[in-house]
Amino acid sequence: MQEEEVIKILQKQFNFSSKSIFNLKIFVTELLKVNKEHNFISKSTETDVWHRHILDSAQIIKFIDFTKGSLSDLGSGAGFPGLILAIFNKNKDFHVKLFEKSPVKRAFLEGICKKLSIKVKIYGNVFEEIVDSDYIVCRAFKKLEVIIQVSREIIKKSHKLIVLKGQNAQEDLKKAFKKQKYAYKLEQSITNKDSKIIIVDFKK
Repeated sequence: MQEEEVIKILQKQFNFSSKSIFNLKIFVTELLKVNKEHNFISKSTETDVWHRHILDSAQIIKFIDFTKGSLSDLGSGAGFPGLILAIFNKNKDFHVKLFEKSPVKRAFLEGICKKLSIKVKIYGNVFEEIVDSDYIVCRAFKKLEVIIQVSREIIKKSHKLIVLKGQNAQEDLKKAFKKQKYAYKLEQSITNKDSKIIIVDFKK
């Protein structure tokens, strides 16, 4: 799926503004530049970045209420999905926080946020920080068991956990919930028929 097709979906299905689309284009240009040196995303996905990375991240917008609260992205990497959600966000009172332990990736995130004038807070290793948000999102962060442990033990308030997961989501859930079960939903990914979005409500 090419850039123009994805942009149409972002505007029609997810209500991205013209300004957000403009910012996404700048972000993609900067990402592909830095990827020559640092390999933030797989080289094989560069030509499909709008579908594989942008749309894949943007699809979780429909599970988030941007009118209030805050969101933390664990292991944000090059900004997926957290930075895409921050670019979409139109509410100054909804706070987006990105957690990334790599100093190189953090520097990239700080630079792009400054360039786009996006108000985002960027932190280091999630295991060394205080995570306190209404939504926790992640994509390619850790094994689901570890993510569930972070939600259960590190995050102190009630929150909704949203995980973009590839194949074997059901098996991973069984392993993660071996000790303690939580109410969850499995949603179909719009970018890959084998991928799922896991949504868990953690009540504290």
